[in-house]
Amino acid sequence: MSAATGVTAHTLRYYERADLIRPVARNSGNQRRYSSADVEWVRFLLRLRETGMPIAQMREYAALREEGSATTAPRLRLLEAHQAGLREQIARLRVHEKALAEKIATYRGDLAALQAQQQNGMDDD
Repeated sequence: MSAATGVTAHTLRYYERADLIRPVARNSGNQRRYSSADVEWVRFLLRLRETGMPIAQMREYAALREEGSATTAPRLRLLEAHQAGLREQIARLRVHEKALAEKIATYRGDLAALQAQQQNGMDDD
């Protein structure tokens, strides 16, 4: 699982304790045996985490998922609400990025002017 997802064994155990993933079957050597569905679920959890979803909300989603298809509507609402928040955050980040781009352009212009002045000063010598 660690190789397939990039998640450390420590994190996987944390996800189990946090009820994000269900207890996993073990072999005769007491090693965890994950299915391909488990791998996909962990990848989905990682995606949610990368979008900034709090662990409590991920736990809520995981609990609903465990209840089956009867919880499709609440899961959809949870994801839609998270998506709306993510879109708001992206919009704010775009505004910030534009402000930084403008400041960078100003500094580049200032540097070009300074370099031109220095070049003109050398030409006068």
